[in-house]
Amino acid sequence: MNEYQSVFQLEKPISKQDALALHPMSLAFIGDAVQSLYTRTRVTVGATLKKTGALHREVTKVVKAVSQAAEVQKLLPLFDEDEQDIFRRARNCKVQTSAKHADPAEYRKASGFEAVIGYLYLTGNTQRLFEFLSAAFADTLNSDDNG
Repeated sequence: MNEYQSVFQLEKPISKQDALALHPMSLAFIGDAVQSLYTRTRVTVGATLKKTGALHREVTKVVKAVSQAAEVQKLLPLFDEDEQDIFRRARNCKVQTSAKHADPAEYRKASGFEAVIGYLYLTGNTQRLFEFLSAAFADTLNSDDNG
């Protein structure tokens, strides 16, 4: 098992049916926390000389709505039927808030991505969760290094 996957192990995952019954924004709420913890862990482990401000900037690159929206465009073709449904439901939710540096469409796509992450976490699908989180992490930081 990968060292990062163990963080995502629930003692007792919930059923797909129970996860699908949750409000999409509840799934996004969980997904936001999971992605943040994953990303914070990735940038911190092995970075003993970095200050917390530098770590925070790296995390923000990955978990901001603009980056999430861009990443979900790449991952969307890989989503199974349930993941596509969760993404659409969360993306189409009427929300009262928005991100500081993202347009409403990017914010809605980011919410959809977070909802899928939350769903995967709650149902215990850590292999798929890790695939999506590691892709978002690598793609975002690598694109910033090249651009």
